[in-house]
Amino acid sequence: MAEVILRQLTKHFGSVEAVEDVTLRIPDGEFLVLLGPSGCGKSTILRLIAGLEDATRGEILIDGELINFKDPTKRNVAMVFQNYALYPHMTVYKNVAFPLETARMAREEVAEAVQRAAEMLEIEALLKRLPEQLSGGQRQRVALARAIVRQPLVFLMDEPLSNLDAQLRLQTRLELMGLHERLGITTIYVTHDQVEAMTMGQRIAVMQDGRIQQMGDPTEVYDAPANTFVATFLGAPPMNLVSGSLERDNGQVSFRFEGYELAVDPATSGIAPDTLDEAVGEAQLGVRPEHLTLASPDAEGLPGVVRFLEPVGSDLFVSVNVAGHAVQVRMPPDTQVSTGSNVRLAFDPARSHIFGADSQNLRS
Repeated sequence: MAEVILRQLTKHFGSVEAVEDVTLRIPDGEFLVLLGPSGCGKSTILRLIAGLEDATRGEILIDGELINFKDPTKRNVAMVFQNYALYPHMTVYKNVAFPLETARMAREEVAEAVQRAAEMLEIEALLKRLPEQLSGGQRQRVALARAIVRQPLVFLMDEPLSNLDAQLRLQTRLELMGLHERLGITTIYVTHDQVEAMTMGQRIAVMQDGRIQQMGDPTEVYDAPANTFVATFLGAPPMNLVSGSLERDNGQVSFRFEGYELAVDPATSGIAPDTLDEAVGEAQLGVRPEHLTLASPDAEGLPGVVRFLEPVGSDLFVSVNVAGHAVQVRMPPDTQVSTGSNVRLAFDPARSHIFGADSQNLRS
């Protein structure tokens, strides 16, 4: 186990800035998730730590040791790839044993280590099979066993569940969480799947365009997004955003949109008075679907017209047209509402967010 530190880590591929000035500290034993869309640089960070790519600049430290120029085979990290990367001509046993045999470990020690890893992941019955004789879930377990058997300081996992079906993905997710709980090995896990990030990560680093947009525990990142990208990337459906403006009148700042006005109270909104004054102008109001409720047309709230109903069993998602914006509302499944109805969208201002012209959350 070891602490991992990245200092101003940067990687350019020609004119493409894949990773830009990333600084992270991953404490010993933590499970950190790098979350973001394809091409945001999260997998490149793993490859830099593993030594599969050289950094343009910046430092990588594992257990206090600078490893930028250390041979990849001596960094004591184990990487699990999206496509499993198993040797097709080798049995499961040989695939799991390969890194130990390469390190010239004694045959008896190799056999004991492979058996321990196989028992841990319940693949003892598969040891004599070839990869082509395994299901996707079984191949993933073999890839994990090959990583575990090395007893690395750090696990690097690059979207390891993306090739599995939904049910198997859930099962394997639980297995990975249990595995981390038992082994306690520092783990950096890359995914574009927010459900994986929210359920597995002790902390999440949300990335866009090679940079970290926000870092924190899952609840913090979900409840207090730093900007509109984080707000809309996390959540299914994502946070609703309505464009308008912040205006000051007689000492009161209000959010105004198509005739609708919401007084912004610093105490309720969590926005400092000075910040509100500086942000007067273009702004966006953000509210998550579960924090909205449907009200009658003569009630307070955003006016709109119901366009679509999406019953999904445990919830009813109601799509409301609010001056051209499609606003999603999460309601109980037995809610009585029909398409074409005029409604108002009510919400607690304390559960809303206001983002300034620079897309940053105004909350202090």
